[in-house]
Amino acid sequence: MDIYICILLVIVGIIAGGYGTIVGSGGGFIFVPALLLIFHMDPKLAAGSGLVIVLINSLSGVVGYAKQKQISYHTGLTLSAGAIPGSLLGVWLLQIYSSSYFYVIFATVLVALGIFLFAKNPPFASLKKKKRLLSKEGSGEDEVAAAVEKTPDFKETACLPLVSILPIGFFMGILSSYLGIGGGWLLVPILIYAFKLPTHIATATSIFSLTIYSLVGVFSQLFYSSIDWNTVLWGSIGVIIGSQIGVLLSRKIPGTVILQMLSVLLIIIGFRMYLS
Repeated sequence: MDIYICILLVIVGIIAGGYGTIVGSGGGFIFVPALLLIFHMDPKLAAGSGLVIVLINSLSGVVGYAKQKQISYHTGLTLSAGAIPGSLLGVWLLQIYSSSYFYVIFATVLVALGIFLFAKNPPFASLKKKKRLLSKEGSGEDEVAAAVEKTPDFKETACLPLVSILPIGFFMGILSSYLGIGGGWLLVPILIYAFKLPTHIATATSIFSLTIYSLVGVFSQLFYSSIDWNTVLWGSIGVIIGSQIGVLLSRKIPGTVILQMLSVLLIIIGFRMYLS
């Protein structure tokens, strides 16, 4: 493999790993399109290699989030229990069936969800709130500090119902393996808006569950020999570096900004699926 291609893979990996860890979705959503558009890789090979990158990204990220005690392990394990059979089904579907109608419908859902998240978390809302607090009489700095989102320990988060989490995990597993980009981009908003988890807990828990069920998908891709190991080698160097940067930055980024980043991601993925 040419040295310039190797360097480019590392750079793409750093960007994918950092962004993916912050929003809780793994780095596949950037890495797989890069393999398709820049390196012109076969879609099945790109999806298989991308899933390995997602696994490495999430493994690296979960170590950092575990140290920060932001993971709800009960929720993550429950999601994984549903996602494991879904991952196997997703890999099987990828080998036998690929419909353009599926991509169009799913892309529409992603764009709509991205617009919804962006509308719910407008870019300058938190800035305006801080300015209003500063304009009030009294200790403005104390009020602003109190207004900054608190990152709670996962012990403050109640265990979520099995009957709701298992089907969601199953669906995430299918999407993760079928598309090769992980399922956290959809799981994070579900955990935040449907189950009221704090943003930082939702992203960290998503990365944790992704570690488990993407592993099953990788084993399935090994069975079908759908992995380019040279690409994985150089890409993984980048995502490991990027994921640690992402973990450090996530602690400093407010939850609303994370949701804004996720909304942009969903819209980009949706339009990419339209084009594909």
